[in-house]
Amino acid sequence: MAVKEKDRFSTATRLRLFGEQTAARVYRSQSRRQARRSRLTGRAALLALVVCSLVVALAYPIRQYVAQRADIEEQEQQLAEAREQTEKLKDAKARWSDPAYVERQARERLHMVRPGETGYTVVDPSGGRVRPTKPGAADRAWYSNLFDSVDKADRRADAAED
Repeated sequence: MAVKEKDRFSTATRLRLFGEQTAARVYRSQSRRQARRSRLTGRAALLALVVCSLVVALAYPIRQYVAQRADIEEQEQQLAEAREQTEKLKDAKARWSDPAYVERQARERLHMVRPGETGYTVVDPSGGRVRPTKPGAADRAWYSNLFDSVDKADRRADAAED
């Protein structure tokens, strides 16, 4: 654009030139960005599509695999517990097949005696319970404990209302 000498410094001419230059810069940068976007957008979209389809295709089988592994571990644990219980029962069966063990259990549990023996049963006067040295709620009658607990609950209710 050839501008005449006298119009070179006029405001209108300078503004017009400045606007044209700015518009040219904007159009050039937009076309570069669009060129870059158009090249990357297709590749990026294809890559995103491939990654998404792989994730969707593999998500369900992986979830099933993890769930099945958890089930297998649980079943193996139950199997180990069942085997341990089986061993305990086999040991108990072997003990009960021994006549001496059966006789000892009958004497201890059922207080049985052989013919001609005399059986004695000793009763513990404390009932197998050790009494506390300090008198407390266990030494009082049950109705005293009941009335005391009602009185305590009543006092708490009165304190809560205040």
